[in-house]
Amino acid sequence: MKKQLVSILCAAALVCSAGAANVSNFSDVRPSDWYHDAVNYVCENGLMNGTSNTVFSPNDTTSRSMIVTILYRLAGSPDLPESNWGYPYADVDASAYYSTPVYWARMNDLVTGYSDTQFGPDDAITREQMAAILYRYAQYKGYDVTTGGMALNEYTDASEISEYAVTAMQWANEQGLITGSTSTTLEPQGNAIRAEAATILMRFCEEIAK
Repeated sequence: MKKQLVSILCAAALVCSAGAANVSNFSDVRPSDWYHDAVNYVCENGLMNGTSNTVFSPNDTTSRSMIVTILYRLAGSPDLPESNWGYPYADVDASAYYSTPVYWARMNDLVTGYSDTQFGPDDAITREQMAAILYRYAQYKGYDVTTGGMALNEYTDASEISEYAVTAMQWANEQGLITGSTSTTLEPQGNAIRAEAATILMRFCEEIAK
């Protein structure tokens, strides 16, 4: 199953970013870095790539369109007739690499726009948004998304989680996909940097989509 997922995701990596797919080439990813293994995993498996031949840019933000594109490829790049796209987003160019993934995600209730006309494809994705997208994707694929309902109580900023994302964050935290930024905080509104995105995607593929 994993080998099949890897082959599907290789195309996504070529579209989403540029550069080498070998972690040893990145000057900003050292063996001692907490994200080293995750970056190595996503590069080897074609989920992400470098922002150039020599850097991964682990502290840069990850865009909404990139995450949606990765999941679209993970789903097997399903066909999506233009006639079914509904109201177009004014900020999603039909020729952009992420245009079909964005509308696929919309049609399957994986990701919504800020409005009927604005999606924000280049906006940095937040930790709670990533949790919500992965949660909905897991539902879409029929994976187990049950939760115990208690894990968030230990975080002092749990009340900052948007209402729409509470269940998703609960699930993502219980599954170990998104853990605390510190021992007491989740930072749900914080941006998911590339190092975090790599780690979350690795955990999702290893523990959920296996």
